[in-house]
Amino acid sequence: MKCVSIEQLNNAVSNPQKFISESEKVYGEQISAVAEKIYEQRSERPIVLISGPSGSGKTTSAAWLASCLREKGCKAHTISMDNYFLPMEMNEAARDKDGKIDFESPYRMDIELFKEHLEKLFHEVEIEIPTFDFAEQARHAGYPLKREDGDLVIIEGIHALNPLLTGECEVFTQGVYVSVRTRIQSGEELLHPSKIRLMRRLMRDKLYRGRSLSETFEFFKSVERGENLYIMPYKDRADFDIDTFIEYEAPVYRDILLPELESASKEYADYAQYADIEKFLKLLKPIDREFVPKDALVREFIG
Repeated sequence: MKCVSIEQLNNAVSNPQKFISESEKVYGEQISAVAEKIYEQRSERPIVLISGPSGSGKTTSAAWLASCLREKGCKAHTISMDNYFLPMEMNEAARDKDGKIDFESPYRMDIELFKEHLEKLFHEVEIEIPTFDFAEQARHAGYPLKREDGDLVIIEGIHALNPLLTGECEVFTQGVYVSVRTRIQSGEELLHPSKIRLMRRLMRDKLYRGRSLSETFEFFKSVERGENLYIMPYKDRADFDIDTFIEYEAPVYRDILLPELESASKEYADYAQYADIEKFLKLLKPIDREFVPKDALVREFIG
């Protein structure tokens, strides 16, 4: 179990450019190492499946991985599994015992179409990737994609390692599991990696989805339940693991989140289970978000 102390982070904040550069290097080296191994197996296993729980940085990891592979002279395509969601009226199989739609369920996906597309991509047959409109909860026409010989296709999504969707595809795929693994430490107390991911969700939901912190806290309960049911059981199917903890990120989130956390503490009934986030952020020195590189994983959550 890797931990980084509040003292270490606060000491590093005194030179933010150096701190950020060194943190980005650690993440980049992990991506490069995985890219090298994927590249070596590109002929036999040209489809890369990236899974991880909410807030794990799947989208940025897929983009960085593709960039590393292109630098090696390998054409790499990226696909988001979000495009394979079914329209809302076709979500009957995703309803729970109370008749409510389980929004984390793999049955919200067009399973047969996804399996078909995996096979076709491997066999270099052109497919039509759909696009999904979350505001309308509807699927629209997408775009064509044909993998040529030597190309790699990187597919990211929370269910990317779930055999219900992927079938018996290990023979031609490589799996990558990304998540926050490092803990922040203050004395004997540890901030669990899931709280780092929740901070990321709080940032993204607040800035880009118009959700209050209380709404995200409530929504995160079902997200965690879905992770335990549909994501965690399959992480061992991955060939590679990437820890997406970025050492400087909590200091960046500090001044953005703290005022609203303090407000949420007065209005959200179950705030106690998330109060450690506020406690740890208060112990940190801040970093201005302007220092964050434009292609950094942290930008996935702060824009």
